[in-house]
This record gives sequence, C-alpha cells and structure tokens, in this order.
Amino acid sequence: MFVRSLTLGVAAVALMASGAQAADLFVPTTPEPVYTAPSSAFSWEGLYTGVELGGFFFDDALAPIEGETFGVVGGVVGANFIPMDPILVGVEIQADYIFGNDQDAALVLALGRVGAVVTDQVLVYAAGGVGSIFGDDESEMVYALGAGVEFAVTQNVSLRGEVLGIGDFEDADPPMVSDDDFFDAAKATVGVFYHF
Repeated sequence: MFVRSLTLGVAAVALMASGAQAADLFVPTTPEPVYTAPSSAFSWEGLYTGVELGGFFFDDALAPIEGETFGVVGGVVGANFIPMDPILVGVEIQADYIFGNDQDAALVLALGRVGAVVTDQVLVYAAGGVGSIFGDDESEMVYALGAGVEFAVTQNVSLRGEVLGIGDFEDADPPMVSDDDFFDAAKATVGVFYHF
C-alpha cells in the first residue's frame, strides 16, 4: 500500500510540475494587425511632379504665335514647404507645348507659389513668376500671375485647376509692359500630380 501511495504521490507531483511549466510558457500578447490603414492626412510638403492639359487664350499676340485659342499640354516639377500651418510656399517649373491654328510654340515658366492648406485635402494658392515663350525662331520674355486650387485624391496623388495671366515685356531697359493691357493671354489648365 505504501508503494502504491508513493507512486500515486510521485505521479501527482510530476503532473502538477509539468502543468506549472506549461503555464509559464504561455505569455498572452496582442496579435499584430494583418492590415494597417494608411493615415488619412495628405502631406503637401516635399517634391512633386505632374502633367497638365488645357487651353491658351489670346487677347493680343505674343511674338512667336498669333491667334485666339490654342491647346496646351505640359509637365510640371516643384517643391512645397510649410513654414507654419496653414501657410504653404513653393517653387515650380512648368514646361508647356502650345499647339493649334497651324502654329506651335513652347512656354517655360519659373513660378513661386504662396497658399493656404484649407483642409488636409484642399490647397488654394496664388502663383507668379517669369519665363519665355519660344517659336518660329523667335522668343519673348513673359511674366505670369494667377491662382489655383488643388485637391488630394489619394495619399500621393492630387488634382489641380489653375489659371495664369501671361504678359510680355518690352525690349526696354528697364523692362516695361509692352502695351496698355496687363495680360496678353491666359493659360487655363487642369493637371494630375504625384507627391513624393
């Protein structure tokens, strides 16, 4: 009887010890999520590039081309900075091909932008700068002033609508506006942009 009780006692102690060791091995943890949704906030800061398409509407002729309405397609590269919320400042280069009426030309603009981030997905801005229009072995220095609105549609993609007034400088020293009209043409475009 003693041997039997001793055997049962040893077996019980062995079972309890193995159960205690198994309990020590179990550490409850929170499982890692399978999918983490991206942040809904769009970052307007940083580099971006894109394409634009629209029209070029003349009130008066610029040296390389004459007419009333042309198509325009081009590329844009730029950078934005937010020195303090919600103010945005940026620089941008636009290079456009102007076509129609059996004529064509190129327009290159260097623009500065100042705007306000209205919401995480909406930016309104004013733009201004200088550039050149080229065509038929002629070129003309121009200035541009305008405004636009940009909407974030995904984490890295935005859509933009922009209108710029384009004027030409007279070949004088210092440069003067060449006629009574402040703008000789308007460029209205829509574009899609990728933000890095």
